[in-house]
Amino acid sequence: MTALPQRLRQWQAQSGASRRPSPVASATAGTAMPAISDSVRAMVRRRQQLRLSTVPALDPDPPALPGEEIAPGLRLIEQRLEGIEPPTAWIDPWFAGQTVPVQRAQLFHIDTETTGLAGGTGTRAFMIGVADWWDQALRLRQLTLTRISAEPLMLATLAGWLDPNRVLVSYNGKSYDLPLLASRYRLAGQINPLQDLRHLDLLHPVRRRWKTIWDNCRLATAERQLLGVVREDDLPGAEAPAAWLAWLRHGQTRNLCRVHQHNAQDLASLAGVLRHLSSLPPAPLDSPS
Repeated sequence: MTALPQRLRQWQAQSGASRRPSPVASATAGTAMPAISDSVRAMVRRRQQLRLSTVPALDPDPPALPGEEIAPGLRLIEQRLEGIEPPTAWIDPWFAGQTVPVQRAQLFHIDTETTGLAGGTGTRAFMIGVADWWDQALRLRQLTLTRISAEPLMLATLAGWLDPNRVLVSYNGKSYDLPLLASRYRLAGQINPLQDLRHLDLLHPVRRRWKTIWDNCRLATAERQLLGVVREDDLPGAEAPAAWLAWLRHGQTRNLCRVHQHNAQDLASLAGVLRHLSSLPPAPLDSPS
C-alpha cells in the first residue's frame, strides 16, 4: 500500500517533464500574445467610443414640441403671421405671359422637410408646411410625423386642405417637393391632389431676373436681397433629417423645434418674395431660367 503513492508521484513527475514548453512557445510567450491582447483591447475601446459618440448627450432642458397631436404619430402647428401683404396680380410665363389675377384665397404656399436631399422613393417628407390667406392674415400650418406609420394620415390631411382652385407657390417645388410628394401619394395608394393644380415656382422668375447679379438664387439669398431677412441660429436644411432621427430614436426635441422655425421662415419668405415679384414689371420671357 505504501508503494502506490510513490509510484503515483513518479508518474506525475514523468508527465510534468514530458510537458516542457517548446522553444517556439518560450520565445513567443512574452511578446506576441501581449501584443495581440493590446490590439484587441484598443479595438474594443474604439468601438465603445464610437458607440457612445453616436448617442446624443441628454438635453438638460429640452423644449416641448409645439402644436398638438391630432392623431397618433401626427402633430399640427397652426399660427398666424401679421404684416405680410398678398400679391394682387402675377405675371407668369407658364400662363403665356398674361397678367393672371390671383385671388389671395387661392394661394397655397408649400414647403417640405425631408429625410434626405437626394430624393428617390426612399425619401419621405416628415414635415409638410403650408401657408394660405385666412381672415386677413397669413395662416401657417405644419404637419409633423412623430411616427413613420402616420404618413398616410399626413398625406390625407394635406389633401383635405386642397381644392381645384388652389394655386401652389413653392421654391424649387417643381423639381423637388412636388415630385417627392407625388411618389409618397403613389406609394400610399392615394390620389395625388397636387398634380392638376396651377403652380408658381418662384425659383424660375428669381433666376431670370437676378442670376447674373447674385452669387446664387437660393431662397435664403432671395429673402436677404429682397426682404432684408437675415436668419439667426437657423438650422440648415441639410441637418433636418438628423434632427428628426434624433427625435425618433432619443426623444430629443431641441433641433426638431429649430426645423419647425426654419420651415415657418421658408413659408413666410415665399409669401414675401411673391409679393415683391408681383410689384415688378414682367421679365423678358425669352430670358433663360
